[in-house]
Amino acid sequence: MEIKSTDSDSFRRVYDSCYSVLLKICYHVVYNMDIAEDLVQESFERFYLKNMTFPSDDDAKYWLIRVAKNLALNHIRRVKRESGMMEKVRLKAGNAANSHDAQAELDESETIREVRKAVSSLPENLRLVVVLKEYGELDYKSIGKVLGISEGNVKIRVHRARKKLEETLAGDDAYVY
Repeated sequence: MEIKSTDSDSFRRVYDSCYSVLLKICYHVVYNMDIAEDLVQESFERFYLKNMTFPSDDDAKYWLIRVAKNLALNHIRRVKRESGMMEKVRLKAGNAANSHDAQAELDESETIREVRKAVSSLPENLRLVVVLKEYGELDYKSIGKVLGISEGNVKIRVHRARKKLEETLAGDDAYVY
């Protein structure tokens, strides 16, 4: 069934079917629920404002996942750039205070921190397939469509990512959240 992004019924159907998947994906890229919700909101705004027509619900979903993923990655890149600049300023000022949010650090369990660190340390191409597979709960074919790669390449990347995570976590009884 054809989906028109500005049609209220089509928009509602796509919103209802995609919101939770987009939120999971964005959250597991940025690890901040407020930011993830903002990114999902921006994804749907772009969906509506583009006034696009999609041949099916799945095509609209894949487009939204690509947009949300790119917004989340751009957010991470911007934060890294900004934090790098802030660190330089602190060092110049002689104030090398720790920039980690102490309360957030206390709230997270040791296992979740280890897994997040391990996932974050993966190269971007491997990190994306893990986020889309494990947190977005997409199948290999869907991930391939989102990333513009073959299903076989997705399987290889997922295997490599899991292998690297296994090595990084070195047999810890950590579960990927």
